[in-house]
Amino acid sequence: MNEREKRMLQMGAIAVVLIGIFGYGTKAMDRWNQSRTSLAAAKRRLSEVETDPAKLAGLIAQVPVFTMPEPEEKQKTLFREKLYEQLKKAGINPEPPQPILSKKINIAGTGYRVLKIKCKAKCKLPQLLDFLAALKENPYLVGVEELRMQCDMKEPPERRKDKDVEIDLTVSTFIKETLSRPGEAKSVQYAKQSSR
Repeated sequence: MNEREKRMLQMGAIAVVLIGIFGYGTKAMDRWNQSRTSLAAAKRRLSEVETDPAKLAGLIAQVPVFTMPEPEEKQKTLFREKLYEQLKKAGINPEPPQPILSKKINIAGTGYRVLKIKCKAKCKLPQLLDFLAALKENPYLVGVEELRMQCDMKEPPERRKDKDVEIDLTVSTFIKETLSRPGEAKSVQYAKQSSR
């Protein structure tokens, strides 16, 4: 091979390498640019989510506090008394509440039940709204299961504001099952002591 052919072969090899770099390198650069833009967008969204400490404290204050379930009679009494206190504070005089128990649920070996309390009362709409706003302060409350309001529809809306509203309210809490019933298995600790 003479010098001219060697040079042409070198130029061809360089051209092939440059075409390969240009063809595949631009795709890699495009992916890199796309990754950078998506990262910048994610950082921008994250900075929007971050809140200042004062706003965060306000949000935490809005989250209701829940007290762990107690045995049935204690939880029923605590929940009913707190609910009755909140109703009285709002100026609502309810009929005696009716407790309703549901099926037992086992979670991690501990039995729980949902206790629902049904109340009926007559009150003004602002009193009901005050009560519902303060309901999240009840540490035993799990949720409002049902709320029915009934008012006199014959009256125009301007006059209904001062009239009484009949409400049916059902709220719920959890209670802890502690008593063992006949036929249920004894606890492991008790079984070990009696087998000695």
